Amino acid sequence: MAANIVKEKLRPGRVVASIAAMAVALVWVFPVYWMLSSALLPNAVLTSTTPTFLPFGGSLDNFAQVFAKGTFFQALGISLVVTLVAVFCCLLFAFCAALAISRYHFKGRTSFVLAVLFIQMLPAEGLFIAQYKMMSSVGTATGNAIGLNSVLGLSLLYIAAVIPFTVWMLRGFVAGVPADLEEAAMVDGCSRAKAFFRITFPLLAPGLVASGVYAFLQAWNEFTVALVIMQKESMQTLPLWLRTFIQASATRETDWGQVMAASTLVAVPVIIFFLLVQGRMTSGLVAGAVKG
Repeated sequence: MAANIVKEKLRPGRVVASIAAMAVALVWVFPVYWMLSSALLPNAVLTSTTPTFLPFGGSLDNFAQVFAKGTFFQALGISLVVTLVAVFCCLLFAFCAALAISRYHFKGRTSFVLAVLFIQMLPAEGLFIAQYKMMSSVGTATGNAIGLNSVLGLSLLYIAAVIPFTVWMLRGFVAGVPADLEEAAMVDGCSRAKAFFRITFPLLAPGLVASGVYAFLQAWNEFTVALVIMQKESMQTLPLWLRTFIQASATRETDWGQVMAASTLVAVPVIIFFLLVQGRMTSGLVAGAVKG
């Protein structure tokens, strides 16, 4: 039996597939490795004609210079608030909309679904002028509580941009959970709300996590809308803050060591978030592929 297992593992097709998977993994990992390696090297080494693949003799000077500017934690706080508000509101509104679409038949249901798809197809660049004029007018009326250079205003735009696809994504998860489960729980004495939260909601948790990951990445990495809305230097999100390292010196030369160090710092919260939701995210993506 042991010999058969060894032969099974050493089949030519399995070996070729393993080598191909390793090659693809290296292609994905190399940019991340290059970013980390470059963050530890001085700019003179990075701009030389001879590439340096190993960060021998590297240091944390680039990180120290990035922190010396004193704006990282301010931009981090703004990005975290905007992203968390967008994720929470997107999941709440999209989940309610997905439940309505999947479980109830009402007049205009098909039109609503088509509207969600149509809004998702609109290019973000075509909305910049309208978004700017809307936020500038709202900010004037509310004393800038909601509008330009406002965390709440930017969060609202992110929510509006991410909700359509999130609704469509959650619809597949909700439709994959039979309504008969809730009815059976109600027969056993549960109220409709209790049946939903004790039976249906736990089954939808992987889908909520997968949708939350999508919303988190969209809001965290978004650049163009923030560039239009957040015009003050003190109200920059992390992608806008990262732009300040491009040609920031008096010689108009880019210090790539600082750029890579700043990029590494921007990626750290995303890595932490993925580590926290990794298990749920994997099961949610697989469930979505099966149920969708």
